[in-house]
Amino acid sequence: MSAPAPSPPVVVDAEPLPRQEEVLTEAALAFVAELHRRFTPRRDELLARRAERRAEIARVSTLDFLPETAAIREDDSWRVAPAPAALEDRRVEITGPTDRKMTVNALNSGARVWLADFEDASAPTWENVVLGQLNLIDAYTRNIDFTDPASGKSYALGPEAGLATVVMRPRGWHLNERHLVAADGTPVPGALVDFGLYFFHNARRLLDLGKGPYFYLPKTESHLEARLWNDVFVFAQDHLGIPRGTVRATVLIETITAAYEMDEILYELRDHASGLNAGRWDYLFSIVKNFRDGGTKFVLPDRNAVTMTAPFMRAYTELLVRTCHRRGAHAIGGMAAFIPSRRDEEVNRVAFEKVKADKDREAADGFDGSWVAHPDLVPIAMASFDAVLGDRPHQKDRLREDVSVAAGDLIAVDSLDARPTYDGLVNAVQVGIRYIEAWLRGLGAVAIFNLMEDAATAEISRSQIWQWINAGVTFEHDGRTVTATPELTREIAARELADIRAGIGEDAFAAGRWQQAHDLLLKVALDEDYADFLTLPAYEQLTG
Repeated sequence: MSAPAPSPPVVVDAEPLPRQEEVLTEAALAFVAELHRRFTPRRDELLARRAERRAEIARVSTLDFLPETAAIREDDSWRVAPAPAALEDRRVEITGPTDRKMTVNALNSGARVWLADFEDASAPTWENVVLGQLNLIDAYTRNIDFTDPASGKSYALGPEAGLATVVMRPRGWHLNERHLVAADGTPVPGALVDFGLYFFHNARRLLDLGKGPYFYLPKTESHLEARLWNDVFVFAQDHLGIPRGTVRATVLIETITAAYEMDEILYELRDHASGLNAGRWDYLFSIVKNFRDGGTKFVLPDRNAVTMTAPFMRAYTELLVRTCHRRGAHAIGGMAAFIPSRRDEEVNRVAFEKVKADKDREAADGFDGSWVAHPDLVPIAMASFDAVLGDRPHQKDRLREDVSVAAGDLIAVDSLDARPTYDGLVNAVQVGIRYIEAWLRGLGAVAIFNLMEDAATAEISRSQIWQWINAGVTFEHDGRTVTATPELTREIAARELADIRAGIGEDAFAAGRWQQAHDLLLKVALDEDYADFLTLPAYEQLTG
């Protein structure tokens, strides 16, 4: 006898939102409750396994490919499911949160795919969680035309054939949704809230549009976590009468442990897999997090000095391309985070050259597509991939059999010549304070110093501060040698806070969350006990 259906979760500590009843229907919440009942216990076990694996890395200071899954890696016969037509050509993808303006602009951007982000580019206020879902529903029903009350500018979708295909990114497994509580009093994982509401409302609607429910899976740390997602997909499709294999998932390889399990991750998802993505900032953050007590050989230089041409990053990206193409999956490259300046054409010229070089390299390496953060970068990335692909939708025929990556190559951080600098420490503090302040106001994607920053870039900023202090890194500054210490960091942060106050004025400073952001950055950067995710303590302070 099957278990009785669980009671729908209850919304707590949240002000009513306009039209929320269209998203939070009784049937949709019942579906989320069933996902929670079936899969949250396994989620909890896998989070505990993460901690156990981290402890083992701390003990041995190394990683290797899994001996118990060698047969999967060595078996040349298996492939992932063929890509659906809507995901066959992914040469340029734009990323961004699901607010109303971004939804229209991203769909109209000319990119082939829009990563509609409920994760790192979206602070998880209840408004962002619920209205983001509503905006996607409105987009699929073409009810999203609107006029911005601040600027008076009107926004409308273009013809259906020219719109980007949506690949939605739910939150990672680690973050619960505090505003949705099950009947037993437990919060529902944000991943299941985001996935469940989106799938329930849109799966059949998307099929009618000739597309499907497509997902990016973030923060995955092992093939067992991919297996959990695959079981979620199978249940969801069966429960709502959607054909199995309709879901397609692209997994972000943005943790160092996942880099050693790329074959296994694709294998677990093979009936639903679409590809893998080579992230950057979260990947570096994961290296720091996992090897934070591994000594000086794992100390990263300034974040902007770690380019994708660094030997250990080349090993990671080339292994990803080879793995994907061997299995018939798309290999998607990293983010071009530059935000064009409306005032400085020289800044734009230099940045556009760097973006072009980055996308040229990815296309030449065999990637099938790449990410940008701004519509103005779509034509630049498109030209790089058009030059290599021509009329072909991808280059999966480039098997990259010339690539050979040993386990040690992926963690050879000490192969870099660059070293941490005092200016790098200052930049980490500046970005950390500015980003956290915006996040606490509900903004997840923030333009800072002409770069689009999100939670991943804030994570690497605070992680590098923590790592440099705990490794006793020294810098040359003003003709003297200084050591990274908590005191130096507090001094820089205090100066930065004073500069912000002077720059924006007392009223704007008071209206913001600046002191709170300053204090939170110092907590997650200086505490002896390293917080696994910045967003966990930050979520406790997030209003809304």
